[in-house]
Amino acid sequence: MSAGAEAGAGPGNPLIRAFSGLVAGLNSMGTAWIFALMLIINVDVLSRYLFNAPIQGVAEIVELSIVGIVFLQISDAVRAGRLTRSDGLFQQIMKRRPVLAHSMGAVFDLAGTMFFIFILFGAVPRLIEAYERGYFAGNEGLFVVQVWPIRLILVIGCIVVAIQFALLALRYVRAVQDHRRPAP
Repeated sequence: MSAGAEAGAGPGNPLIRAFSGLVAGLNSMGTAWIFALMLIINVDVLSRYLFNAPIQGVAEIVELSIVGIVFLQISDAVRAGRLTRSDGLFQQIMKRRPVLAHSMGAVFDLAGTMFFIFILFGAVPRLIEAYERGYFAGNEGLFVVQVWPIRLILVIGCIVVAIQFALLALRYVRAVQDHRRPAP
């Protein structure tokens, strides 16, 4: 089972189950978005090749979609333990000094929590500004798309991944406490 699979609480906790459902749902939305993006790109390529008539705005859609997809799917990657990191040394420490390893895991996950909270603090004002001022991507007269929905996805993604990191940190803290408790 991956490092993030249990995420800080037992499977019977309804809040954890609901949160896991949210994470899985966001991941599924990202996957569906990737599929839709593949269709749009392929139709654009075929339209260019067969009819010499590209679809306007595909580049802008792809550009904005990458950000949206990443922030929809990153919390699931964290939960499943698929976030890129080197586990070789960590696994060796876990075998020899589990309390130290769990402590390191808690620090890593708390750092992840803080990192996404800092991104959130920068993203919220930009979301508000994009919404209030009607920012868009593209060229007027050809193709425009509002920017605020992508920034909203970024904000939601930051909140969810910060919570996911915090749950994982809590799991590591509980593991440290369990190791330190004397056997009955």
